[in-house]
Amino acid sequence: MTEAAWPAYLALHESGELVRRAEEAVELLASCAVCPRDCGVNRLEDEAQVCNTGRLARVSSYFPHLGEEDCLRGRNGSGTIFFSFCNLKCVFCQNHDVSQAGQGVEVKPGELAAMMLDLQRVGCHNINFVTPEHVVPQILEAVPLAVEGGLRLPIVYNTSAYDSLESLGWMDGVVDIYMPDFKLWERRSALRYLKAKDYPEVARRVFLEMHRQVGPLEIDPHGLARRGVLVRHLVMPGLLEESAEIFRFLSDELSPDCWVNVMGQYRPDFQTAKYPEIHRRPTAEEMCEARRLFHEAGLHRIDDRGPIRRGRSR
Repeated sequence: MTEAAWPAYLALHESGELVRRAEEAVELLASCAVCPRDCGVNRLEDEAQVCNTGRLARVSSYFPHLGEEDCLRGRNGSGTIFFSFCNLKCVFCQNHDVSQAGQGVEVKPGELAAMMLDLQRVGCHNINFVTPEHVVPQILEAVPLAVEGGLRLPIVYNTSAYDSLESLGWMDGVVDIYMPDFKLWERRSALRYLKAKDYPEVARRVFLEMHRQVGPLEIDPHGLARRGVLVRHLVMPGLLEESAEIFRFLSDELSPDCWVNVMGQYRPDFQTAKYPEIHRRPTAEEMCEARRLFHEAGLHRIDDRGPIRRGRSR
């Protein structure tokens, strides 16, 4: 990969394709199908449904995150922009004040672009969009403005993997690093804990498309992620059979070279008291078994230390 071809969005912007995609994506907010919920509401008129987001994106915070994976945070941090609300309703969400209550402020495209440039100015190694699934059109509106202002950092798309293929098509050539979390494998679990029974099949399609676009994770000589897919999997108490299926899928359908963060940060929070089977932390034995299952599936690129402090728990 040559320097001229990276970050990925520079060539798209030069050709005018980036602005064209933004215009197309915004037009489709009139009958929203930005994510798999397919709500069909007119977000251009500030109608909202599952994601509670109208015409403008809402941002809860942005800052250099020193708690992400080493290959993202480097020495100066990952430039995270945390979007409010979410298209999933995870009963165990540790940041429900943001993902469900919507803590944050609405931002116009120019304001979102200014946030990106601020993060670049303070030395962040990348721009890390967290919970972007429902605001892809708004992101696409802002990126050209940021590029015109001098943005040259790689873009990280940090998602729960409940994305539409159309949205990912818009992001093809815009995103350098996809960081999806594969939560659950079984439809019954997804319905019970995420309130989205189609999550498993959606996530499988999403992972295949992301891998098609950028391939396995590439690390530069400085130890920083440059391009590719970096997977997160939060180990859930009592659900190791689903972890095993997820690891097998990643190895067989994507690549044995998938880089996976096997995360042990789960803790009972939000509404888990209503779900006693997950109202506890994973045991040390469960975490050891999760790592064994990872290797048994044929995977070998593991980061099991996890972030020091997450801006949002998946």
